[in-house]
Amino acid sequence: MRLNEITENEGAAKRRVRVGRGIGSGLGKTGGRGVKGQKSRTGVAIKGFEGGQMPLYRRLPKRGFSKWRRKEFNTLNLGALQEAIDAGRIDAAQPHDVASLTAAGVLRRAKDGLRILGQGELKSKITLTADHATASAKAAIEKIGGTLNIVEKKVLADDVAKRDKTAAKKAAKS
Repeated sequence: MRLNEITENEGAAKRRVRVGRGIGSGLGKTGGRGVKGQKSRTGVAIKGFEGGQMPLYRRLPKRGFSKWRRKEFNTLNLGALQEAIDAGRIDAAQPHDVASLTAAGVLRRAKDGLRILGQGELKSKITLTADHATASAKAAIEKIGGTLNIVEKKVLADDVAKRDKTAAKKAAKS
């Protein structure tokens, strides 16, 4: 066998269709594109156009909205916290926040803050710093003798003024 004798198996490679090569080919003149106009040209797609009828994306009503600069919080259940203590990943005697829980592998990555949820049972006394906590989580931590520090949010002066103005209006009504 020589290099010039090597051929593909019969039917292994399908020959491409050569369009626009004369009447006898069966795909001459318009090359299978029909006739004239914008859609017969290359690279043109009129997406969503329904021939002047109101397009589907405009017929359907708008629903909901996406909050601008929405914050993503890490959520941590008390049961998962207890599992981490039992496994020895975190020390219950030390105070913990998002950074220490991430370093210990309890949380995957630090997001915009930490939200403690009350699912599961907590048996160890622990000190936590979080942005939010459910009432049941707060009660469970304090019942055991642990402490939960909620981080206060920075309030802008404009927000304080708006809140005071709203409170004054409500007071004037009643």
